[in-house]
Amino acid sequence: MELSERKQKILAAIVEQYIETGEPVGSIGLAEKLGLAVSSATIRNEMAELAAMGLIDQPHTSAGRVPSHLGYRYYVDNLMSRHELDAPQRRKIEADISTGEGDPEKLLERAGEVLAQLTNCAAVSSMPRGESVSIKRIEIVPISTRTAMVVLLTSAGVIRSRVCRLNMELTASMIEVFYNISAAKLLGRPIREVNSVMLQTLAASPGVEGFAMLPLLATVSDLCRDAEDTDVMLEGESNLLNHRELEGSALELMDFLNKSEPLNSLIGLSKNEWDVIIGKEAQCRQLENSSIILARYSVGLKEGGVIGLIGPTRIDYSRLIPSVRYLTEIVGSLLTQALED
Repeated sequence: MELSERKQKILAAIVEQYIETGEPVGSIGLAEKLGLAVSSATIRNEMAELAAMGLIDQPHTSAGRVPSHLGYRYYVDNLMSRHELDAPQRRKIEADISTGEGDPEKLLERAGEVLAQLTNCAAVSSMPRGESVSIKRIEIVPISTRTAMVVLLTSAGVIRSRVCRLNMELTASMIEVFYNISAAKLLGRPIREVNSVMLQTLAASPGVEGFAMLPLLATVSDLCRDAEDTDVMLEGESNLLNHRELEGSALELMDFLNKSEPLNSLIGLSKNEWDVIIGKEAQCRQLENSSIILARYSVGLKEGGVIGLIGPTRIDYSRLIPSVRYLTEIVGSLLTQALED
């Protein structure tokens, strides 16, 4: 969509003033704000053309104009100033997020808390998934003669454990065979590839003592499923009640977000280093009046998960996008350090 320079200035001013005040923007106020050498009548004509293009709306006949979802999209893609966080803002984010260091899941939970506090929106975060997540370590901790704790650590830092009851006595030689199988066939393998059929095939290999190994290998399969199904974390959803644009729909939106499938679908909308999904672009009725900012983090050289926020369409995109992106960079760096230690 091509806009003249004057239309671009008018649209940017409408979006930014509406974000700041929450009040419809009129032609007289715009003329004063922009200082353009044109009359308010000319600005009204330009605003009428922007409305015809679907970029602004008029809530009431006598009211000023507000951005439409399409207007926000044009603004974010073409007109928005690219603000950078200053040093004090960066140091505050670093200090706040550092309290979650160590456990990757706790770190991401803390990142969501920080983002929710920083933005007054709901925050989402996810652990790395898919082919990038592999088995890093498997440990057996004997509990009794026929019981052991199996501990799985993934390359994403997810730790899962489960008690395994065996059909016969757990011996040192059995543990040694299990570790040999793990080293040769499991360590470094993507968790998505580990399933009961593959492990049964391993158990049937010559010299593996398959009948004895089956409970241990089945437990590894279960732990891989648990690690792969790590839920997306949601923090600060009650912040949605603070936005008047969401009055009447905030409770329904909160209920919607507290179900795992919608959050997984939201995370799936992120295809790039960072994305902004505005209103109807989410193709979901509950999100028609909301905007979503998502950013991906990396763990080492591998693709990681996603961190983002959910708020009304009237959010300060130019301020919040840099905050989300910087927080994501910090999380990726901390996770990389934690998994290298």
